[in-house]
Amino acid sequence: MARRPGAPAPYGEEFSFVSPLVKYLLFFFNMLFWVISMVMVGVGVYARLMKHAAALAYLEVDPAILLIVVGVLMFLLTFCGCIGSLRENICLLQTFSFCLTIVFLLQLAAGVLGFVFSDKARGKVNEIINNAIVHYRDDLDLQNLIDFGQKKFSCCGGISYKDWSQNMYFNCSDDNPSRERCSVPYSCCLPTPNQAVINTMCGQGMQDFDYLEASKVIYTNGCIDKLVNWIHSNLFLLGGVALGLAIPQLVGILLSQILVNQIKDQIKLQLYNQQHRADPWY
Repeated sequence: MARRPGAPAPYGEEFSFVSPLVKYLLFFFNMLFWVISMVMVGVGVYARLMKHAAALAYLEVDPAILLIVVGVLMFLLTFCGCIGSLRENICLLQTFSFCLTIVFLLQLAAGVLGFVFSDKARGKVNEIINNAIVHYRDDLDLQNLIDFGQKKFSCCGGISYKDWSQNMYFNCSDDNPSRERCSVPYSCCLPTPNQAVINTMCGQGMQDFDYLEASKVIYTNGCIDKLVNWIHSNLFLLGGVALGLAIPQLVGILLSQILVNQIKDQIKLQLYNQQHRADPWY
């Protein structure tokens, strides 16, 4: 049958605007993070079930609960991306793209606000550290975390080593019957070369000494200043981590938008072919 003069030549029935490369690249991209989300949920649930007391619960938020919540949200988000790309569903793909954009903007806003309001952020960190010091003996995992941090950053306490007086066992009050009265944890002690056995009593009575005398035995600088100095000296590393988190999100947003546009073009092509099949001049 002759085609109407001037009418555009239709694409063949086998032609598709949807690129298999984009479609399956987005699918496997989401599948990877979908599996990661399930692992996160599994680890979070395991941590909750295996602990009678919530691990590190005194750090404002229980990490196990946080891991479960983030894993579930990530699971739902990547599920939309997987099914949307595989079934070429515009609604799911746009939901995936919109949510991923919101997450990216929230992370960006958090970074900017943390930089602009650095003093308030520092105050919040100090509050968290002081709260952890108070509950140092209440949770073994919390205790190990604090000991690791103090040894790693060569520090003691939040602002100074005397912050340990906030803990009921290390408090310097005269009516404190604890054998650790006015002491600091062993993780505050300066390392001894070739020490075979750790002296856990090395911080005994250190809060009674002034900075100069105490500095001969323990770290006297607080962990907040050490942490701030570490951040300043590792800005490139932190920037690389932030970029590593941002790139997959931007790639997901870009691929989903490309696929959505391709699906829309494919729908237009199908409508065009349907209209021209009924045209006697087609």
